[in-house]
Amino acid sequence: MKKFIAVAGNIGVGKSTLVGLISRRLGWEPFYEAVGENPYLADFYNDMRAWSFHSQIYFLSRRLRHHRELLDHPASVVQDRSVYEDAEIFARNLYRQGHIAERDYQTYRELYEVLTDFLPPPDLVIYLRASVETLVNRIASRGRDYERQIAPDYLAQLNTLYEEWIAAFSLCPVLTVPADDLDYVAHGAHLDLVIGKVMEKLQGKEEVVW
Repeated sequence: MKKFIAVAGNIGVGKSTLVGLISRRLGWEPFYEAVGENPYLADFYNDMRAWSFHSQIYFLSRRLRHHRELLDHPASVVQDRSVYEDAEIFARNLYRQGHIAERDYQTYRELYEVLTDFLPPPDLVIYLRASVETLVNRIASRGRDYERQIAPDYLAQLNTLYEEWIAAFSLCPVLTVPADDLDYVAHGAHLDLVIGKVMEKLQGKEEVVW
């Protein structure tokens, strides 16, 4: 039976890596974040308050379309970052920082909630949880120039939002992976453990103990 898993988590936590490893191990299709250019990004960085709403609407529409495509895909799939994170983490953070006005944010939330009410959820969300220290180290180790300026305080803000979101999320089962303690790249046994827990969750076993 076809399965749809979404891997969620903060910047640098290892989402794309885990998507690739699970896909290769289980023979499923990986789907990574699209590298399409957001036409609002240049304006957004010049004036965040003026353009945050437009930029987030673009990201939301693109993510919703991809989610629908994955639901219709004939094979089992593993997605890098869920549709929910754009709204629950990044748009909410812009709102809390004052970059999205109250009226615009409420309009955005209403659109997001209506659409996700009609959109079937994944079979499982894997939430990769990591400390800011771990995130900073992993971001540094992968050496992407555009990530060098990401501040630890920003990662901490996102971590707080991720914890708030996952605590209230009930649309589908969630498997929380302690990414500080597990290195599924260097240790095959750690990957075996994660995949074993994934399969338990997909089979409806609620007690997942690490």
